[in-house]
Amino acid sequence: MLPRRALLATALAGAFARPVFAQSAGPFTLPPLPYAADANEPHIDALTMQIHHDRHHAAYVANLNAALKDHGQLAALPLETLLARLPEVPDTIRTAVRNNGGGHANHTMFWQVMGGKGGAPSGALAEAITRDLGGFEALKTAFNRAGAAQFGSGWVFVVVDGTGRLAIVARPNQDTPLIEGGRVLFGNDVWEHAYYLKYQNRRADYLAAWWNVLDWEKISARFGAAKGGTLTI
Repeated sequence: MLPRRALLATALAGAFARPVFAQSAGPFTLPPLPYAADANEPHIDALTMQIHHDRHHAAYVANLNAALKDHGQLAALPLETLLARLPEVPDTIRTAVRNNGGGHANHTMFWQVMGGKGGAPSGALAEAITRDLGGFEALKTAFNRAGAAQFGSGWVFVVVDGTGRLAIVARPNQDTPLIEGGRVLFGNDVWEHAYYLKYQNRRADYLAAWWNVLDWEKISARFGAAKGGTLTI
């Protein structure tokens, strides 16, 4: 008899053999994965990627559009502007916009920085990491520690300001530094749905493995955009 986890994975694989997601009506849309679902194997399995993108991220987009359906002026704002202006959002939808807008922004960033082969950053980004975070190994240690210490669900981010200064921050749930007007260089999702099929409760193992799928060329481009004032989400 197959172990319980194997049975679950087999059942889910059948359910998601043809990953299809429906776009909801509204101003915000679910971006496709910029690579195949198995591009991050073996560190993040294809089934987790499919469920995470096609179901979890899609739900944030649908719920955000539903919250904004009667608020055309807010719906017309860029996502990063909408999140930075949360105090102006009516009380009746503010929590929905915070949670689902944050979820949409966080996941859009998340897909963009993965799909690579890991390794280490170079050039101006590597210099900034050494200057602000003590070097790449120190960054990984501090980042993984912050991710492991995040109670319950949340994210750990490296944030960047317009001068290229870097810092590590953690946020609960789907909160994002965009709410405070900040910008995210890259970040990791430590909600259990991001890793549980492969790692179960071993969040630390997932955090350590995640560095193997980062695309440092894309992250370096985000770093340049931040310094140039063009980085959005």
